Amino acid sequence: MRKWEKSAAAVLAGLLLLSLLAASGGRRAEAFTAANADDAMTDFIDVFYDPAAQYFYTNSDHLIHPEHAHGPDGGLYTDFWWGAQLWETVMDAYERTSDPAYRTLIDDIYAGFNAKYPDMMANAFNDDLGWWALACLRAYELTGTAEYRNRGSFLFDRIDEEWDTSYYGGGIWWRRDAHDPTVSANAQKNVATNAPLVMTAVKLYQATGDSAYLTSATQIYTWVKTKLVSGSKVNDHLEGTGAGTVVDWDFTYNYGNYLGAAVSLYEATGNSAYLSDANTAATYAVNNLVSAQTLLYEGENDGAGFKMIFARNLNRLRVIGGQSQYLNFLQQNATQAWNHRRTSDGIIGSDWLRPTGSSYVQSLAAAAGASILQLTPPDNYTGYIAGNGAYEAENARRTLVSGGGMINESTQGGYTGRGYVAGWNTSGTSLDFYVNQNSAGTRTITFRYAAGAGDASRYVRVNGAYVANNLVFGSTAGWGSWNTVSLTVPLNAGSNTIQLGYDSTRGNGNFLNVDILSGL
Repeated sequence: MRKWEKSAAAVLAGLLLLSLLAASGGRRAEAFTAANADDAMTDFIDVFYDPAAQYFYTNSDHLIHPEHAHGPDGGLYTDFWWGAQLWETVMDAYERTSDPAYRTLIDDIYAGFNAKYPDMMANAFNDDLGWWALACLRAYELTGTAEYRNRGSFLFDRIDEEWDTSYYGGGIWWRRDAHDPTVSANAQKNVATNAPLVMTAVKLYQATGDSAYLTSATQIYTWVKTKLVSGSKVNDHLEGTGAGTVVDWDFTYNYGNYLGAAVSLYEATGNSAYLSDANTAATYAVNNLVSAQTLLYEGENDGAGFKMIFARNLNRLRVIGGQSQYLNFLQQNATQAWNHRRTSDGIIGSDWLRPTGSSYVQSLAAAAGASILQLTPPDNYTGYIAGNGAYEAENARRTLVSGGGMINESTQGGYTGRGYVAGWNTSGTSLDFYVNQNSAGTRTITFRYAAGAGDASRYVRVNGAYVANNLVFGSTAGWGSWNTVSLTVPLNAGSNTIQLGYDSTRGNGNFLNVDILSGL
């Protein structure tokens, strides 16, 4: 019996199958099947859940690391908003399987959280409270337990009190202790606070029939769309005085939250305009916040969970909105996550394009991989996922040194995706593209670039071996003039790393802007 089941032995009777993982040294191509989804969830719970505390560890090694030491017991256990996301991961599994083991965990995790946080309102962050309000209402829908509805309603009311028109024409403040941008840099209004509250308000409307909740949902949604959405872009937040300054950070969870809010209002009203809004946001993210159709790496800590929120709400758009065009995208991402799991313990890391390493993995990152396998119907495809062969440089991983530059930019016209990497001329820096192939062989790869300061040169390494010591990127007519350079490289079946780098001993340091790696 798995250790997480011991606290619920009376109702379990050994219901879930332990995962059987390959013990070979090489990575094996496998199907994304229902059994894989079972194994992914079993491994996630076995590694991260502490049944005695009824709580999830922050890290897979059950040690405290300074990178994210924010939760209970000095950071041994997950912090406030991570707890809500991991609770929803268990709900993802319960919704897929109806397994009573997960039904029991829903109650146990809630009890464990309340033991660690007996006064939720001590948390000043409205977005943190909002994640728990939303999760509580989902738990109510799945279980019918009145306590979850009541807690969700209580939290919603406390957050909704933060609606304020004194700045930015409305919206909910990010923090309850920072309402004046002339006094506090934390005074902002963002998507992460406001859009999930729309989903919560709709759930309360559906649970109670009280139209006031639907009115609130519509009001908040209209503010988000008016103030933080420009065309197909969902910006992060407003800050500063007066009308405020829009901060346009691109995060998958902003798109996921906004399209999720739109789906909820579409479900409640039948108004197709909301469905159109959801599709606009989803299309932008699917086309731009990816590498070869796999959701991009957004860092460790909080960022590692962003794509889980996007995938969860994209799946709601697929199901509730009847938008079947996203099914293949979700299935490919689920397969990428599964194929890149760590075989020693079955845990999926923060980057679905590359194998999970041997170091500790954070629970939020692992939950994202486990969740997409719960959310997505399996396609039983056996093999690797090469995607569409286009890897945007602005979404690639970077090796930087102090003063290394390499910023994302979109000021010059003619680029693909959402921009390009610019200002690159520092020795010791590189762009790493994690490339997956269905079969081994040679490929002709192409870099699209601009070299307005004259000829530039960079090295190319594939899986650690140099294939070009001094690849010349010929001068272009200007920074808005794009050219291509190609070379043939050997690639393995499965995962590969193509590194484009600058080393002053191997080439010249003229500035280079890089748009895309293609041909794969």
